[in-house]
Amino acid sequence: MEPMIAGAVVQHDGRVLLVRRAAPEGELLWQFPAGKVDEGESPKEAAAREALEEAGVVVESLTIIGERVHPATGRRVVYVACRWMSGDARPASRREVTEAAWVPIGELAERIPGGVYGPAWGYLTGPALPP
Repeated sequence: MEPMIAGAVVQHDGRVLLVRRAAPEGELLWQFPAGKVDEGESPKEAAAREALEEAGVVVESLTIIGERVHPATGRRVVYVACRWMSGDARPASRREVTEAAWVPIGELAERIPGGVYGPAWGYLTGPALPP
């Protein structure tokens, strides 16, 4: 069985944290920080770990937004809403990530072919979370 993938959906100051993969999967080059949920780890824990390991950003996992089989990768992805706590976006794992950036919400469509997963888009464009 394919491992579950946790994706960290992090918004801060009207921008969204994205990483550029060293090895793209099909047309998918930019994506939320994401990776395999390890045994004994929850998706929320994995999302926070991946944000730190891939982008050098400390986040607090808030809630699970939704889950789907990703159309580009075929993997089961759980999307986790996260609050930025500290750190500047940078490629923390050069083996996996060549770039990390805070991208304006309006630019997500041009970076993510096929668009952002609907519930994640709703989270990013919905009412702001308390600071």
